[in-house]
Amino acid sequence: MSRPDVVVFDYGSGNVHSAAKALEAAGANVELTGDRSRARDADGLVVPGVGAFRAVIDALRASHGDEVIDRRLAGGRPVLGICVGMQVLFDRGLERGSDAEGLGEWPGEIDRLDAEVLPHMGWNTVDAPADSVLFDGIRDERFYFVHSYAAQHWTLDVTAPFPQPHVTWSQHGGRFIAAVENGPLSATQFHPEKSGQAGIQLLRNWIGSL
Repeated sequence: MSRPDVVVFDYGSGNVHSAAKALEAAGANVELTGDRSRARDADGLVVPGVGAFRAVIDALRASHGDEVIDRRLAGGRPVLGICVGMQVLFDRGLERGSDAEGLGEWPGEIDRLDAEVLPHMGWNTVDAPADSVLFDGIRDERFYFVHSYAAQHWTLDVTAPFPQPHVTWSQHGGRFIAAVENGPLSATQFHPEKSGQAGIQLLRNWIGSL
């Protein structure tokens, strides 16, 4: 079986080299590039993101990554967002007094976690749906989080014939969204590339769905 081609989109934000190494270990041919045509044409596209919401969305738009994501999803081509690369898929981010517009793929806001200790840093469990593809075989594992903000509500209303998204939750203070699987668009708030063998298996599950 051939290894699928995956592009890690390099737009100046994110733990790109660690993500590339983890994807290679999970069974993909990986290219780290900001080239839009390569990102559009790959079997899978990974969009990492580290830092403040506004800085990440500004960098993504400056590199036309928003257009790449939109065109891929319009054609049903898989995209995986990681950490702030997940957050920018929502309508907006409310961070340190800044109200930044996101990509609007999913309704909702990214806001500060209601927790005594921030950032939420370290290993945590998740509550994944039984039919999740990403978490197949690893629902009882722990994953590595580093964040103070997250989506804390899921409001997307999907009606037949479209399949219902799979939403995975975790908890730090209150509940927040740890991952979403919505047709060709998937994302994780945690870092699979920092989550040991469980993270590699999650990436392997995603690669297997390409």
